[in-house]
Amino acid sequence: MSLRNLFLRSLAHHNKLVKIAPCVSAVQNLKYNNYEEKNEWFYYNRKIATALLSAVVISTVQDDQNSKNEKDTLIDAGAKRPDLPTFRAEEVSKHDNKESFWVIYKYGVYDVTSFLPSHPGGEQIMNAAGYSIEPFWNVYGMHKTQEVYKLLESYRIGNLHDDDVADYSDDELWVKEPYRDKRLIVKTAKPFNAEIPPQYQIAHFDTPNELFYVRQHMPVPELSEEEHTVTVTIVGDGTSTISLTLQDIERFPQVTVRAALMCAGNRRSEMNKVKPVKGLSWQAGAISCATWRGALLRDVLLACGLDPRDPRNVERHIIFTGADIDATGTHFSTSLPLNAALAADAQVLLATHMNGERLPLDHGYPLRVVVPGAPAVRSVKWLQGITISTEESPSHWHQKDYRSFNPSKTWETADFSTAPPVYSLPVTSAVCQPLDGDTVTADDGHIDIKGYAYSGGGAKILRVDVSLNGGASWEEAELVTDPAPPRRHYAWALWSARLRLPDPKASTVDIWVKATDSNFNTQPENFDHIWNIRGILSNAYNKIKVNIKH
Repeated sequence: MSLRNLFLRSLAHHNKLVKIAPCVSAVQNLKYNNYEEKNEWFYYNRKIATALLSAVVISTVQDDQNSKNEKDTLIDAGAKRPDLPTFRAEEVSKHDNKESFWVIYKYGVYDVTSFLPSHPGGEQIMNAAGYSIEPFWNVYGMHKTQEVYKLLESYRIGNLHDDDVADYSDDELWVKEPYRDKRLIVKTAKPFNAEIPPQYQIAHFDTPNELFYVRQHMPVPELSEEEHTVTVTIVGDGTSTISLTLQDIERFPQVTVRAALMCAGNRRSEMNKVKPVKGLSWQAGAISCATWRGALLRDVLLACGLDPRDPRNVERHIIFTGADIDATGTHFSTSLPLNAALAADAQVLLATHMNGERLPLDHGYPLRVVVPGAPAVRSVKWLQGITISTEESPSHWHQKDYRSFNPSKTWETADFSTAPPVYSLPVTSAVCQPLDGDTVTADDGHIDIKGYAYSGGGAKILRVDVSLNGGASWEEAELVTDPAPPRRHYAWALWSARLRLPDPKASTVDIWVKATDSNFNTQPENFDHIWNIRGILSNAYNKIKVNIKH
């Protein structure tokens, strides 16, 4: 069954439209007409989005430790339960407000009203009011975990009538996903999110494209470099709009920038040990380094008529919109202060190449932004729109995520509207060899240790210190760094150390590592004082324990 027919059938089944108000930027509106002519999906997406929409009801909870404890108790979410009453879809659809908020999953009916204040997806959840969350979960497959199922079932109040159960198994959104290297450590399959194995992080300074970690929010869009365009909109007195082809962008001087991209949630799994956080359970593999080539965004903006001397620029933002689209019909979007791209020394790229090759599908083919030194979420892939505005991006990913909170804030007390967006990254490091729990053979009383270090904002890694005795003493590691000019050290550093065991007869040893950057910022010792509800900026000492074989 086609996706379109599936949604239309479900609409007739429920006999009611979902009320939505997706946030779509001005650039998206400009692009819709042309795009709909090229792709049937875009012709139907708005109709589909109003027919059956769902939002994230349960946040991604992927704590490896908790999952180990629950392997013996598998939750069959949405299965029929004879001990509960039965509801018709019409009755469920009446509970569509913050005072009474019900959703459907398979045969299950759930009253999640009390969960609304702690929902990490913010107002997006309102799209699911009174309807099934299955279509959305088929896009955001990371929700299909035992931890999430258990939480969902805790809100169970009944069963859906047999006549009202719809089939949402259609998988059309994912049939054209690109091939992925089997060596990647998959965190979620739909959307695809995967870490680079640690042994490959230290094997290459520039990570091979097929091993570069992957972070997706939605399905990979199907685009063509011959037909792809990006719309540049400058909002102000007499708003101007210019459409550029890939060939237009490649006529600008081509610049190469070596830069690591790191997810703001890298090493989240370590912070999760202090107290559970919500998000993908990244270990230390959500960072990779590559050489990127493309046009400087600054050059493109100036050619489009943006005046670098305009005093309004200090209050402006640059909004990036991707071609990837979610189940509500909303394109991925985020933004950053305009000066980050307009400054005379800015290195923000409209990249077409990665490590000397055309961008791979997973990494933004045919065009992406690369914002060196910033969280990777700002480096929008599959770029189709650039908007200069006095407003930040209105999207969920900018307004309700990737913002900084102190350790005392909870989902109930956190105010995303006043929290600052994360535009840079703190200094961090990790051990890649050996790994936690490994058995290491001592060589003449020594062990060899390797890893990476990185700092955002163009700061250089000055030093990596390693301790085998709980911080009582430290040894400096040897560094391999990129010979970039000052304040443009966007690549990571690889480090290695050969250290003598403090106790030659010890059967185990703790390895601690910390880095210091050119701003003389050093990693904090523990995660307790930097803990936050989203588990981002997780940069305390990396601490592991290994077994020693003599």
